Order: sequence, then structure tokens, then C-alpha cells
Amino acid sequence: MPEIHVLPKNIAELIAAGEVIERPASVLKELTENAVDAGAKRITAELKRGGVLYLRVTDDGCGIAPDQIRTAFLRHATSKISTAEDLNSIFTLGFRGEALASVCAVSRTEVLTRQHGAELGIHYMLEGGEETAYEQSGCPEGTTVIVRDLFYNVPVRAGFLKKDTAEGNAAAAIFQKIALSHPEISFRLIRENKTEFVTPGDGKLYSAIYAIFGKDFARDLLPLQYAESESGGISVEGYIMKPLYARPNRSHQLFFVNGRSVRSFTLTNALEEAFKTLIMTGKYPACVLQIQVSPRTVDVNMHPTKAEVRFSDERRVYHAVYLAVLSALEQNHLIYDFRLPQTPAAALQNQPESVQNFPQQRTVSAQVFVPQKPKTDWFAPLPEPGSNTPEPLFQKPAKPPAPASSPEPRQEFPAPAPVSAPLPQPPQQPDIPRHSAAEEPFRDFPALRAQPPAASAVPMQQPPSVQELPDEPAARNAAISAVQREKIEVIGELFSLYVLAQAGEQFVIIDKHAAHERILFERFRTRECRDRQTLLTPVRVLLTADEVSALQEQSETLEKCGFTFDFSEDPVVQMTGVPLSCAELDLDQIASDLAAGCAKSHTQPDLHLLDDLFHDLACKAAIKAGTHNTKEELQSLAVQVWTDERIRHCPHGRPVMFLLSRYQLEKQFKRIQD
Repeated sequence: MPEIHVLPKNIAELIAAGEVIERPASVLKELTENAVDAGAKRITAELKRGGVLYLRVTDDGCGIAPDQIRTAFLRHATSKISTAEDLNSIFTLGFRGEALASVCAVSRTEVLTRQHGAELGIHYMLEGGEETAYEQSGCPEGTTVIVRDLFYNVPVRAGFLKKDTAEGNAAAAIFQKIALSHPEISFRLIRENKTEFVTPGDGKLYSAIYAIFGKDFARDLLPLQYAESESGGISVEGYIMKPLYARPNRSHQLFFVNGRSVRSFTLTNALEEAFKTLIMTGKYPACVLQIQVSPRTVDVNMHPTKAEVRFSDERRVYHAVYLAVLSALEQNHLIYDFRLPQTPAAALQNQPESVQNFPQQRTVSAQVFVPQKPKTDWFAPLPEPGSNTPEPLFQKPAKPPAPASSPEPRQEFPAPAPVSAPLPQPPQQPDIPRHSAAEEPFRDFPALRAQPPAASAVPMQQPPSVQELPDEPAARNAAISAVQREKIEVIGELFSLYVLAQAGEQFVIIDKHAAHERILFERFRTRECRDRQTLLTPVRVLLTADEVSALQEQSETLEKCGFTFDFSEDPVVQMTGVPLSCAELDLDQIASDLAAGCAKSHTQPDLHLLDDLFHDLACKAAIKAGTHNTKEELQSLAVQVWTDERIRHCPHGRPVMFLLSRYQLEKQFKRIQD
């Protein structure tokens, strides 16, 4: 039998470092999180050769005391926690005490640090975890950590590193996420002696997004702010991308829980379910969302690099994020401008200067950071759900009353009543009781409250406010809301598919098939599906045991939608009733599809399991391209699209309407000179 012995210290530290330090991005993440926890107001990161050759992080935080600098580089040395109870209320990004020890074990590390008010700082150097220098030195207040020759003593790990560009991109992505999670801090990234971005540190999330991702990304965002109750609970705020500009992957789905960038299937699923029927297949919504929950309800200690979290009540978090995103989509104006191509000179002239010209240097007088526990009542009860009765989509048009003071001319084609349907309850997480679709009416959603960010305690020279730019989402939505108050009038039809209309100074183009398809889809979900037809000859289908069980569990919801079943001959199930809109379709296929959909969502009940069926019904019944319609029919359709906020995308995610302003047209015809 081989002899059992204790590993030498240097080998044990190399093995332990491998769990935390995988690549330069891991080093940058750990050092930047330490800088944030130190109360810094300015953090600068510099990379050379992707961070493998040289990586520097400089902050103006509280610094490290001279008698504690050696202790800081020991494994499991931390100032964040002291008792086991502290793990239940973690407010800092780092807490394990492994970062500095892991970094210095696989690199040549140099530290310069000076506390506020101290005359001299400390210059400390380590190589492979062994101290090589410790001396007093003049240096700025705060801490600078320089990491050179990463994995010089672990050639196996170094061989698995990617090209310098790929490693630099991974490190930049980490730094971007931390910058977005703390917009009150000014972050600066330098790669290969070139500044990539500088955030203003003004406390505004939109400013940080604009500085990092640029104008094109920030222009297409919708603001979001939602809270469970006035006194506390889960809160969600941030920005989501308009459905039309969805991304080809999930790389721009950024979630932050209590200021920590995390990955979470619960959050991702809630976001994507809220975008369902608004986004095209193969596309994914983008977002920057900040979720605040009680630290006692989230486990941040489940992953070695703290990249994943676990919630004690996933249903509650899922519910909050879903309703927050859905509320933002419903309350904001998903109307898209018809974008005409710009010449390079015009694009350059229209480029704003506020974010590009952020000051590179600021004089800061920082203070020692002392973490404070929030005074929020995290365990406030959830608000009672309201109720709402859906109204039919199509009503007989009625003449709108004219104001007594300034009567307006009668409309030739008065507008029908807009859709008023209950907001569907979100799909629930495992082991969660079901709720009816009417339990969460949209009209009872908490209003989006614009709350200004808290002012920084450190005086800083501020750049021009990004929020004041004309492309800021709130200003755009207000402008679109004003446009929608204009009456819409059909002026013609193009290619027997597109409705051409005018609303004030706006030229409106409507895809009549997509618009009618969405109108029918909403009608199937609200009114017609409740009218049931009993079948003289029940439809018999042979199902698996799982499908029968799932169908029985969902039978109450299916009955409300018009489907009834007889389970007396298990495993053969008889469909005895269907909605009127489905009576002439292939009922055998519908019964099989319903059973398969219920079985698929057996562990994760999905109240949208009928949406795919409604998609098909709406698509088959909608106006087809090439169909001739009278002007009265087109006017009625245009008014419904113009006045109903929910008719903005067809159920497959394609846009319904575009706007082209008079100014844009005159600019194209050179009536207006730049």
C-alpha cells in the first residue's frame, strides 16, 4: 500500500488555486471584487497580452494596514466574515479569503497599498506564494495589485489558455459585468495601452450601459422597475431590450443579485417566458437586471467562483422577475421607427459626446468603507392579487364623445374598443400550486416608479448626464406616447399586404397579416376559447402513463380553456369537449399535442401550454397576403393596432408596425439640410 503523507504547502496551494484561478479573467474578477468591497470610487484595470503577461488593478479604497498585508495573502484570511452566522447575511462580493492566496500562488505578484491619512504605504512582492520583498514606499492612497506571468510555475495550466485576444475578451466581459453591477463606481479598462471604456460613476445604470455597450445597444432598451410591496420584499429594476432587437444568443442576458453578477436558470427562464409570443424563434432577449432580495434567502456559497446562486424560494423570485419584465413590455410602447441608412458623415455627426468624453482623471477624497446592513423589511408579505374580467376584443364601433369646449370633426371610421384582457400568470417553478390566469390583472401591477439613485458620498467631477440624451428610454417613450394621441387615418395599401396610414406627422406602415394574427391570438386566449362545444363522438387517444397523469393535473386549467376529458378508460383518454374555434380542426392531433405539452411541463407547470395551439389557429384564420380589403376594414384594423398596446408583434415575434416621421422623409428628399 502506498504511504499516506501530507502534501507540501506549495503543492497544496497550487491545487487549491486551480479551483479559483482558471484564467486571467478569474484574477481580474477576484481583484476587482476586493476593490469594490474596499469602498473604492474609482477602479482601473489594465491588461497586456490578455492579462497573461501583465494585469493591474488600481483602486482608491481604504487600503490595507501595514501589519495586515502579510495576513491578507494567507489562505482563508478575510475581513468579511467572522462567524458562521455571517454566511446568512453576506453583503460583500468576496468573503472566502482565497483570492489573494490563489493569485500569488500561480504568478509573480506585486502590491502597493496605503491607507487614508498614512504618510507612507507598503510595497509587498511575492513569487509563487513566497515573499520576496516587504518595504515602506511612497504610493497613492488605495491599493494597486500587479500580477505578472500568470501560471509561470504551472505549465500544464498555461497550456490550456486560449489566444491572448480570447483571454482579454473574457477578462473584459467580467470587468463589464462588475461595472454594470455598481454604477456608482467609475470603472476604466485599458487593454494593450488603449482605453476601452470609462463609466461615469454617477449611480445611473443607463450611464454605465451606454458607456460600455454604446449608443446602438442603449437606444433599444426599455426601462423596468418593479417591487413586490412598498415596505420591502423582492425588487427588480434595470433595462430590457425591445423584442425586435433580440440577440442570437444569451450573452447579453446580465443578471445581478444584490450587486453580484450571477447565472441562474430561474432568472433566465422567467425572462424568456415573459418575452414569449413577442420574439422570433432562435432569438433571445437581452437585459441588464438588478434583483434585490434578502441575503438570508439566497445562497452565494454554492459555487467556487461565486458565479451561481441558489434561492430558498425560487417561485417567488421567478414570479417577481416574470411580472417585472411583462409589466415593462406591456406599459412601454413597442413601436419601432423605420430606420433609414445613414451616410458615414451623418452617422459621425450624430454621435453624442457625453459618454465618449468622460474625464479620464478625477480628484477623489475617499473614506474608509464600512459595510452596513440594509434597513429594508425583506420579509414583508406579498400583495394580495387582484381580479379582472376579460372583455371581448371586437365590439361594435361607437362614436367617441367630443369635448364641449373644442368639438372635433366626426371620424369617418370610429375606433373600436381596445383589448382589455387579464395578464396571464407566469409559468411556475417546481412544487408550486397553480393559479388562474385572472389572478394577476395587468391593471393591478405596481406603477413603475422613477426613483433617482442615491447621491455619492464622495464628491466627484461628473460628466454630462447620459440620462438627458434624447435616446434615453424614458424620453423616447414619452415622445411615442404623444404621437399615439394623434388620430390615425388610412391612406392606402401596398402590395395587398401593408396598410399605409398617417398619424399627425408620422407615416405608419402596418403588416395587416401580422396585425390580424395577433388580434385573433389575443381573442382566442381571452374569450372564444371559453365557448365549448361538446363532441357527439369523443376523440379517443392512447397515451403514456406520464401523459395521462400530467393531463389529469392540468385538467382544471384545460377545462377553463374549453377542453374536457374523460379518464375512465386509462390509458385511453377521451376528449369530450373542445373550444368552438377548434371544432373543425384535427382533434386527434390536438389531443396528442395537449397531452405531450402537459407531460413536458409536468415538473414545471406552464400556463402557456395552449399558446402554440392558438398560434396555429390565429395564423390560419388571419388575413392573408394578397387579400383585398375595403378601406373601412383597413381603417378598423389600423385603429385597433394603433390604440392597443398589445398588438405590437405577431405571435411568432415579427413586428406589426413601423413609423417614419415627416422629418426623416424630408431629410431623405434633401428638403432639410444637415
